[in-house]
Amino acid sequence: MIALLQRVTEAEVRIDSEPVGAIEDGLLVLVGFQRGDKTSRLPRFLERILSYRVFADDQGRMNRSLKDKDGGLLLVPQFTLAADTNSGNRPSFTPAAPPDAGRRLFEALVELARGQWPSTQTGRFGADMQVGSINDGPVTFWLEVR
Repeated sequence: MIALLQRVTEAEVRIDSEPVGAIEDGLLVLVGFQRGDKTSRLPRFLERILSYRVFADDQGRMNRSLKDKDGGLLLVPQFTLAADTNSGNRPSFTPAAPPDAGRRLFEALVELARGQWPSTQTGRFGADMQVGSINDGPVTFWLEVR
């Protein structure tokens, strides 16, 4: 399970020019799943996303999590995160979870997130999405749970 966390001042997902999810201060999280990822690991994955300390405290140190900040969460499925880019000039998607498994994992993550974080917004699995964001910092982290 891979998450690319971006601290944002705003982020939005559009499909066919229509907004489907948007947040203000918070985290835009691009999510990718790999072959062998299991739903049993989703609670740990979500806990890491919600608890990862990427927001500044009163001293300006990254000591606060999304839970501390009470910010927005925008989850966007992105299977290309699981690509193998080790050889050649074209990525291989062999490591990525098959589409049906990726969809099930993403939908389970969204359900879990909405249960714990009511301000969760999402993109749509398998859709041609346009994602816009203003990265704050910029602050971007790669987070992986195996």
